[in-house]
Amino acid sequence: MSWHVPEEDLRAYARGELAAPALWSADAHLGACAACRGVLAEVSDPVALDAGWERLDAELDAPRAGVVESLLVRIGVAGHTARLLAAAPVLRRSWLGAVVAVLLLSVGAGHAPHSGEFPTLFLALAPLLPLAGVALSYGPALDPTYEMAVVAPMHGFRLLMIRTMAVLGVVLGLNGLATLALPEYGLRALAWLLPALALTATGLALTPRLGPVLAPSLVGGAWVGLLVLAEALRAGPEVPLAPFTVAGQGVAALVAALAAGLLLVFRDRFDLFQGRAV
Repeated sequence: MSWHVPEEDLRAYARGELAAPALWSADAHLGACAACRGVLAEVSDPVALDAGWERLDAELDAPRAGVVESLLVRIGVAGHTARLLAAAPVLRRSWLGAVVAVLLLSVGAGHAPHSGEFPTLFLALAPLLPLAGVALSYGPALDPTYEMAVVAPMHGFRLLMIRTMAVLGVVLGLNGLATLALPEYGLRALAWLLPALALTATGLALTPRLGPVLAPSLVGGAWVGLLVLAEALRAGPEVPLAPFTVAGQGVAALVAALAAGLLLVFRDRFDLFQGRAV
């Protein structure tokens, strides 16, 4: 090979200061010329070279960011927060598919003949979805990134709220789209919203004492029991269940407010709970 990269260009190349088009020419030449690669090794700073290899190893070993994580980072969410959010089970396709299936089933029941004046199945199931989503997003028994969350430089309550907001944003958004598929019911189809907030807030408030599995399980069971009792006391299919009346909505709003207050009062307990294996 009659031409070789000048030594001063090789020094600039090693420092990362060689500009195009000389950079492109050097890149192409170094791939085929062992002599120039030897000179490059001699003129390169070994400390800087080792640091470069370490950075390359770190880049190769780092997990690739998924679509959700990349989107969160693009809109301004911090990298470590985006990773904790993207790893939440409720943002996985299996969970989202299950939510969509439940909503399609309940909306279909609302359109079925003789379904009554209220989409009862939809209103009964919709509040349980955010409660289940939050339960799946927190705690060592259910969260695959629990160990990473424990050592993250983040208050346990703040992590809980970040995950909760993600769950509510996704699930309430899907519930809202399902509500649009029931236009004949008007605002009555939104009667799930306040019970959903009440159930989620109550489940969170009980989590430090009862754990991330038992607390939402008891709250969900209490909701089902309330609906069964309301169904037994209902005068007819055209009459809404008690939780979906004006009075019932008021009670749900009150429960949501009280649970949110308790959640704030006991927020420091989530740090103790976060470090405890259950």
